[in-house]
Amino acid sequence: MPINYQQAFTQIKKIGATSEERRKKKEDARKQARELFLAYSSELDSLRSKVESAKQADANIRCAVPLDENLASSYGITDSVIQATLIAADGSQINPDRHASIQFGLINVGAITMKLNSGETPQIVTDTELLFGDDLLPNNIPMSEGLVALKRDFAERSALDELSKNITGDVVTFTDGPIELWSAKGEDATSYNDYIQKYLGVLSRLQTRGIITAGYVDKPSADLVVRLLEIMMADNEQIKKLRDFHPLRNVSDRWLFGEKENPLLKPGQRSAIFKIQSSSEKNYTGVLELHFFYLNVGTDEKPYPVRVEVPKWVVDDKTKLNLLHAVLVEQCKMMGSKPYPYLLHRAHETAVVKQEEKVQIEQMLSQELRNNNEEMDAGSNKQSAKNLKGRTKYG
Repeated sequence: MPINYQQAFTQIKKIGATSEERRKKKEDARKQARELFLAYSSELDSLRSKVESAKQADANIRCAVPLDENLASSYGITDSVIQATLIAADGSQINPDRHASIQFGLINVGAITMKLNSGETPQIVTDTELLFGDDLLPNNIPMSEGLVALKRDFAERSALDELSKNITGDVVTFTDGPIELWSAKGEDATSYNDYIQKYLGVLSRLQTRGIITAGYVDKPSADLVVRLLEIMMADNEQIKKLRDFHPLRNVSDRWLFGEKENPLLKPGQRSAIFKIQSSSEKNYTGVLELHFFYLNVGTDEKPYPVRVEVPKWVVDDKTKLNLLHAVLVEQCKMMGSKPYPYLLHRAHETAVVKQEEKVQIEQMLSQELRNNNEEMDAGSNKQSAKNLKGRTKYG
């Protein structure tokens, strides 16, 4: 049966009927957030103290914590990039499908190294890992999509570590998404913890060699700074029930820093730097402690704030921080009206696994198993039904 369009239409009309109410609620919350942001801009000690109080009530609270820059601070590029080596890595994956005739997964990482102003051709590397058999049962638990994503994230960061080993001079590395490893956090605790320890080793090696590293979060949806403002609004009773206290729910950090009519950041400017308060802070300690700033890579007519995550060793070295800032602005300019780091875009193009490539890998694996007289399973009846002529996806 097709979609019940009458039911959908009725619900859509209800959504339309409440548009004015939602708009008013959002406008009020945004106005309040902007006023609080400016009012608390220099109250750094009070902000940090309130977050500590919130942590006592909920150790898993996730928010921004200011360092030594006022909330409303903004910083432009101080120097142009003359010499540096850039390395970007991105990955894609094929997830195991229990309905398929062959159970396998695949992680493909593309990395590009480019030496600025050298005239040298960028170096492209692709690393492919096929997951089969026992690989799909870590700790005797069937591998989830989250764990495949975790392996992919770790492989991306490992590529940065490996490729930067023998490079002299300033090296700037970045991946798409947060620096903090998230995937499979609540699915396979043992595997997650194993990868965290290996990942901390990667970060430590980058730090020892003085490598600049960052995670670039495009169109961020987090409300880390807004959550900080909510915590400041909370009284003693509300602090005890912070998970239910969201007076600024309709406001995002992206709007706060990039409001079209009066953005807090002009094109090319970064915000103050904040520490990330989260349940993961026990893993990322010392020079590995995670921080972030917002960066407007857009224009006067179209502000476009992104979040850039960096470890403490980058924050502590203003020369490294300024170089990263300048590199990201220049990289985004290369993509024109859709700003995004050019080298990350190239890395994604290198890493992406096309459908025809997935089919080819499946056919090659199937042929090899047959050649070695290994028992082959059949696809599920459900999948066979989905593959019937006239069927489409989404179901």
